[in-house]
Amino acid sequence: MADDGRFSIEVEHLQGYEFKVRFDWDSVPDVVMDEPPPLGNRQGPNASRMLAAAVGNCLSASLLYCLTKSEPPAGSVKTSASCQVVRNASGRLRVGALDVVLSVSAELVDSPRLTRCLDLFEDFCVVTASVSEGIPVKVSVVDEKTGRILKSP
Repeated sequence: MADDGRFSIEVEHLQGYEFKVRFDWDSVPDVVMDEPPPLGNRQGPNASRMLAAAVGNCLSASLLYCLTKSEPPAGSVKTSASCQVVRNASGRLRVGALDVVLSVSAELVDSPRLTRCLDLFEDFCVVTASVSEGIPVKVSVVDEKTGRILKSP
């Protein structure tokens, strides 16, 4: 990221409703995005799915960083993000809500920082904090092993 907090990606039209997204990091492969039928051919995720992925990823990384501050244990968070698409008053499709569930491993549940991090991590997630200003985002955290709810919306 540049010193002023900006970064750039490139989006190139391929065919139909397929687009290639090129990121500003050379080590990151391009991503093909597409719309579902009847517009596209589902050759990649559409923008709503990428938004859900961005929110889920950001929350996962934020929680991991708060709990571990270093190398997190592999496989310690599994996140599910559900997106509800609704029609607005004009009949246009919009992302109406996101529901995110982070399922954490026993190693993270046993962290002495858990209680504090459950109160903090959402606020440090750049994407979720931004998106939630316009779209309701419900976040839950559960113990992967027992299913016990550690944080609910």
